[in-house]
Amino acid sequence: MRHSGIVHAQLAHQIGLLGHTDRVVVADMGLPLPRHVPLIDLALVTGTVPFAAVLDALLDEIVVQGHVIASEALEGVAGTWFDERADRLGLRTTLDHESFKQRLPQVAFAVRTGEATPYANVILECGVPF
Repeated sequence: MRHSGIVHAQLAHQIGLLGHTDRVVVADMGLPLPRHVPLIDLALVTGTVPFAAVLDALLDEIVVQGHVIASEALEGVAGTWFDERADRLGLRTTLDHESFKQRLPQVAFAVRTGEATPYANVILECGVPF
C-alpha cells in the first residue's frame, strides 16, 4: 500500500499509463465528458472533492509541459487558481469554452471533481522529467 501521494487505485493506475504528450482533464462537476473517455469520478457532493486539491495532487505526481483552459476562466476564481500554479503548469493555451470542450475526446482520462466554480476545468499535457 502506498503511504503518500495519490492512493486512489483507479487514479494511480491511470497516471501510471501516461506518457509524453498524453493529456488529462481535471473537471468541475458539470463539464460534459465524452462517454468513451475513462472517468475517475471523485465527486461526492457539491464542493467535495475540490478542484484545487485534485489539481495539486496531480501536479505532485506528473510532469506537465502545458495546459489548456477556457478563456472564460480567467475572469473568475478558477483563473486565480491557474495563475497561482503557473510555474507548475507549463505553457498556457486559452480557448473559448466551446473549443475547450471539443478537445475532450482526445484526453487519456478525465478526473471529475465536486467543484461548482464556473470554468474550473483544465487539460494537462504531460511532459518528461528530463
